Amino acid sequence: MRRLWPEPAGELSDGELLAAYPRADGPLLRVNMITSLDGAATLEGRSGSLGGPADQDLMKRLRTQADVVVVGAGTIRVEGYGATLLDEQAQAWRVAHGLTPHPRFAVVTRGGDVPERFFADPPARPIVITYASAPHAYPDAAEVIDCGDSSVDPAVMVAELAARGLSQILCEGGPHLLGSLVAADLVDELCLTVSPTLAGPGSVRIVAGPPAAPHRMTPAHVLTDGTHLFLRHTRTR
Repeated sequence: MRRLWPEPAGELSDGELLAAYPRADGPLLRVNMITSLDGAATLEGRSGSLGGPADQDLMKRLRTQADVVVVGAGTIRVEGYGATLLDEQAQAWRVAHGLTPHPRFAVVTRGGDVPERFFADPPARPIVITYASAPHAYPDAAEVIDCGDSSVDPAVMVAELAARGLSQILCEGGPHLLGSLVAADLVDELCLTVSPTLAGPGSVRIVAGPPAAPHRMTPAHVLTDGTHLFLRHTRTR
């Protein structure tokens, strides 16, 4: 991975790459998504089909910095998430920097349809984010947080996670979850991988849901592995 902008640089070391995506001094809601050149969020139904080894490596590094990784239930079902997010090397880095070996893993669900693998041998207690009137049939080991009465309120979700010491939030989608965060003006940072792919018509964008007010972001850097582009934008509040 090398930097194209703002200061072009050769191959970045592991430490330099982690430093390019730092933890914040205060609360941070960071989003990591991928898109095709023509704006598609998925290819053949999966976002993972747009990625590659460098994209997967960057995802691991962003998870390494997070207190909690938040994902929509639909994304977990489609992308085949398991309960363990990090390998031993990443766990060792976290411990060396005063963090728990694993970030918490949180799923946002409306209908309670969470794959069993989400709860299978989790390295940290899993979190289910839902609302009071939704189904609540989850394993006892899960921590269930109601963030509203008839729907998930994104602002309440962020506040509830922060109250548990989980202020460095990494959201990995999907589009409807990101749409709700954008509509609530909660996104502090967007890390966007641009795949060198024309997906063609038929796919959703990285943001879905009702129209919302636009929010301008400030570019922080552009990295590349020679095929994909890795953009980081921050929100000036």
